[in-house]
Amino acid sequence: MAPAQQDTSSTQQQPAAVEEAATTTTTKKPVLPEEELSEEDQKLKDELELLVERLNEPNQQVELYGKYLDALKTFIKESTTSMTAVPKPLKFLRPHYPSLTDLYTQWSSETYSATEEIVVKLADILSVLAMTYSDDGKRESLKYRLLSQKESLPDWGHEYMRHLALEIGEAYQEYLGSADDEVEKLVKLSLQIVPFFLKHNAEADAVDLLLEIESIDKLPQFVDDNTFARVCLYMVSCVPLLAPPDDVSFLNTAFAIYLAHGQLTQALTLAIKLDDEELIKQVFNSTNDELIHKQLGFILSQQNNSFKYPGENPEVQETISNVKLAEYFKYLIKELNLLEPKVPEDIYKSHLENTKFGLGTSGSIDSAKQNLAAAFVNSFLNLGFGNDKLIQTSDDNKSWIYRTKGSGMSSTTASLGSIHQWDINEGLQVLDKYTYSDDPEIKAGALLGTGIVSSNVHDEVEAAFALLQEYVTDPNKLYQTSAINGLGIAFAGSANEEVLNLLLPLVSDLEISLEISCLAALALGHVFVGTCHGDITSTILQTLLERDFTQLTNKFIKFMALGLGLLYMGKTEQVEDVLETIDAIEHPISKTLKVLVNICAYAGTGNVLQIQALLQMCTAKPKEQAEEEKKLEQSEEDQQKEEEEAKKEHADTTGDVEMEDASEVKPETEAKAEVKDEDVTAEEDEDAEEQEELYQGIAVLGLACIAMGEDIGQDMSLRHFGHLMHYGNSLIKRAVPLAMGLVSVSNPQMKVFETLSRYSHDADLEVAQNAIYSMGLVGAGTNNARLAQLLRQLASYYIKSPESLFMVRIAQGILHLGKGTLTLTPFNSERTIISKVSLASLLTIAMALLDPREFILNDSSTETTHQLLYYLTPAIKPRMLITVDENLNPLKVNVRVGQAVDVVGQAGKPKTITGWVTQSTPVLLNYGERAELENTDEWISLSHSLDGIVILKKNPEYMEVDN
Repeated sequence: MAPAQQDTSSTQQQPAAVEEAATTTTTKKPVLPEEELSEEDQKLKDELELLVERLNEPNQQVELYGKYLDALKTFIKESTTSMTAVPKPLKFLRPHYPSLTDLYTQWSSETYSATEEIVVKLADILSVLAMTYSDDGKRESLKYRLLSQKESLPDWGHEYMRHLALEIGEAYQEYLGSADDEVEKLVKLSLQIVPFFLKHNAEADAVDLLLEIESIDKLPQFVDDNTFARVCLYMVSCVPLLAPPDDVSFLNTAFAIYLAHGQLTQALTLAIKLDDEELIKQVFNSTNDELIHKQLGFILSQQNNSFKYPGENPEVQETISNVKLAEYFKYLIKELNLLEPKVPEDIYKSHLENTKFGLGTSGSIDSAKQNLAAAFVNSFLNLGFGNDKLIQTSDDNKSWIYRTKGSGMSSTTASLGSIHQWDINEGLQVLDKYTYSDDPEIKAGALLGTGIVSSNVHDEVEAAFALLQEYVTDPNKLYQTSAINGLGIAFAGSANEEVLNLLLPLVSDLEISLEISCLAALALGHVFVGTCHGDITSTILQTLLERDFTQLTNKFIKFMALGLGLLYMGKTEQVEDVLETIDAIEHPISKTLKVLVNICAYAGTGNVLQIQALLQMCTAKPKEQAEEEKKLEQSEEDQQKEEEEAKKEHADTTGDVEMEDASEVKPETEAKAEVKDEDVTAEEDEDAEEQEELYQGIAVLGLACIAMGEDIGQDMSLRHFGHLMHYGNSLIKRAVPLAMGLVSVSNPQMKVFETLSRYSHDADLEVAQNAIYSMGLVGAGTNNARLAQLLRQLASYYIKSPESLFMVRIAQGILHLGKGTLTLTPFNSERTIISKVSLASLLTIAMALLDPREFILNDSSTETTHQLLYYLTPAIKPRMLITVDENLNPLKVNVRVGQAVDVVGQAGKPKTITGWVTQSTPVLLNYGERAELENTDEWISLSHSLDGIVILKKNPEYMEVDN
């Protein structure tokens, strides 16, 4: 038992160290009696203590000290432990840590030089022991690691490296800006730790450490073919959670890694995300393989990008410009057996409604408004199919166009453009005869249809521009608005300079109607979305400064503001300058402008600070309400005093007036004129108040636009919307359903559409109408059966409310978009990149619906505001996966389609989909679904994700095996 006694005495020799350790850590338990050790452990403990004792003996040879230290190092390194236990050598050496630190001080200051080998070895061991010793923020592991002065870092194990990385992060923040030499040492040490992390499958730790020391750009030199994929996946997943400028540096670093390892399609998605045309060119220039160029073109085409191919092959530019989209879509519907055109009644299913009245083709109510709704539904239902049974009839006189009236005829004619979507040649031929119509409404509709049919497709001819340009300055307002809207829809995202030269003079012309100016600004916003175009910005701001004060309360002015906002879509860095200029506008509209520009700039970023700022705007109270609340907070005495003072002032002023002219009686006409002036002033005040509150409604939409970038933000925003619905003013309540629709477009979650279903019965009809539209938006193109049932019930509920019923029909049309083959989601490439063009379209309709009766539901025969619904067109795209061969001809292969699984940071090679079903291409992909090739040995995909149009190449090494 002698060793045990020796052990007890050695423990008793260190009471101060034990007490210090206990007091410095709050969670440390009181010292318990020594546990009984096994014979093997006791032997290890004795050997370690003997080595410590020998090291503390003075006047020994340096070589002996070196041997003792090597033995200690060997004991520590060779110890094995479980995940939950501290290694035994570290446990037994812990009480001796203070004496060893004293020994280091003694050796380095008196006996030996700090550079001598044994001092370095001791510092090395102390750095490891410090891990187990509570140092109260002294960071001794790092201190002794830096003192060990070794070029290469010895392998002390993963836990030690993680501990060291943690201390480096803390020290870096402390030294930053004050001790440059220390910072340099920390960076140098970190760059030794990173390769260790990467080698041992701790990619996340490597990235986090480089983020802490602000050196993420140094990462590419350390990754190799085995680690780059996991590193980049982790980095890209971190981006929505990082604050600027870290988010951009992460994307740039991941881009550089992908490019260096030949992953061009992934590099392209990051270049699109960074919105940098130079990086996109860099991706194209990094290979001469035109087949890969075509695949890159297909990815770019989903963004509706204005990118011009730097090479000479016209086929690549065709893929970017979506020229073959109509051809592939028709192949899809043929394979899915959807060629038979449908009529609105097929989705209304009036016989299932709880009423005798069925609307649509078989209904007994034949109002022009419901017929207009049927035209919209027909265009959404048969969008891109090229045929329908309602409008394109053999007898033109029986065409549905003539069953609507006034401005409704123009929207019905324009729906022909939707039916022939993307097929420019055929669509323009069908519309051609209507452009010669004597009826101005029908001709105007044909002009708008010309723009619609050309949307998302940009060929060399640009027929839409040639056909519409002469009508932009036409004295007939109907032709003018249709041509402007048509150009905005046709050239959305194209940054076409000819359209700029045509429309910009209309924005600045103070002689023409404000409506035309605003629509021209909106169209330019769509065409130059996200370009920060200086001329358009300055023209819109100059116009707002020069326009009469009263004109800035016009209902159309919000579209001019939106046009300005769209120019800054996704441009967080360039937004500050324009915000300063907006301050010069002394009108409530300046608040609206600021909010719009901000939400567009931060759309899809998930920026928490912006969301907080918008929530504060939503809780701001109007002046009257604030004054009332202030009164309630005052004491009764203060209130009485204020009332007495007000009475006294009133008495004084009335006395003065009587003394001035007691005998004079005003003529009746003058008195009436004064009353009229008071009424006008009151109306202006009301308009100004509405304008003041408008920014709050836009702020709610902004919450959705910013939060849609990442999943956690989406869920949190839905909770905020619930609170805003309870406590917000009427405009905020109107905006909440629209925001809920925006945040989950084409993603029919039960919790969202059940909430919207409740709002659709709201006492405020405008809230209900917006909720109905959003129900359609949430299920857009999904044919969701539960949503379809809810909408049929609403059709029965609102049978006597033509406006609400119109909105129900529109929602039904959007729900069955393209018979379930299309989508409105603004996300592409497995939800990794957001399309500015799509988001701009969705935001335009949401803005119009902040006041639904003035725009989408307007019955005026002189205004064609329901045409704004067609601004949805640029956001519509097929949700298909089509595989093609090297000649771009459709190719049938088997793919597995299942729910996408997040594999960030998971060990090994986890499955990226779950619950899959094997199908033959072409297939439709729902929200959150991912596809994988079944036989990866036979085919090589040129795209990293199977989404949209994917080129497959036969694997040259594949050999068929006969069963």
